[in-house]
Order: sequence, then structure tokens, then C-alpha cells
Amino acid sequence: MTVELFDPPDLPEPYGWRQLSVGTGSRLAFLSGQTARTPSGDLVGPGDLAAQTEQAYLNVGRALASVGGTFDNVMRLNVYAVDWSLSKWDAVTEGVKRAADRLGVDLVKPTTLIGVATLAEPEFLIEVEATAILP
Repeated sequence: MTVELFDPPDLPEPYGWRQLSVGTGSRLAFLSGQTARTPSGDLVGPGDLAAQTEQAYLNVGRALASVGGTFDNVMRLNVYAVDWSLSKWDAVTEGVKRAADRLGVDLVKPTTLIGVATLAEPEFLIEVEATAILP
């Protein structure tokens, strides 16, 4: 199984994501959106976008590990952020950086960030879903 990441020269240079991924493997995994809850159900970082981003990415990592995968298997991410504005970018990238440091992997993948009015619970500030290809 491999995931090759590309930034084609004929597309705009990405800022914090990749433009394209190509994967080969035998199984696809579609993860539900992950939020900032711990395995015991506690909310991490009420009102703290960076902390919630970190926890959501860690939960994606845990979900992948449960089926024999890692972030190296991720083909794309969709990130849903409540009341999105560019002023929130630094908090999101800080949370991603902290999760990457804890997981020891590169989390820069093809990503779509979508601003939403609300998520499933009013305390959630961000949700991260992933598509991965597994061996």
C-alpha cells in the first residue's frame, strides 16, 4: 500500500495541504467525522479551537490504528469548522502541528476545509473526517 502526494506545477501552490494523492492498496476506509471527545466521552478544550483540532486529529489516528492503518494511509481529509474565518487558521494549524508531533507523522494531506454554522453538539468547534487506503 502506498499513498503518493503531489502538488502539480500547473495548480496554485497549496498552503497547509496537498493538491492530490494517489493510492494503491486493497481496502478503503471511510472514517466518520471525529471531534474533540476522549475515549471516555469527555470534551477536550471547550472554546479552544487548537485543543479541539489536536484531539480530533488524534481520534482520526486512533480510528485508523484500530483497522491497521496510520496517517500514512490517508488519501484526503475533510475538515468542518464552526463559523469559519481566516482569523482561525493559526489555531487550526497549531492543533494540527501538536497532533503531528504527538503522532510522529506528517498530517499534510489533500484537505478541504468547510465552514459550517454548527456541528452535532454546540460545544464542538471542529470535526475531521478521513478517507484512507489500507493494505
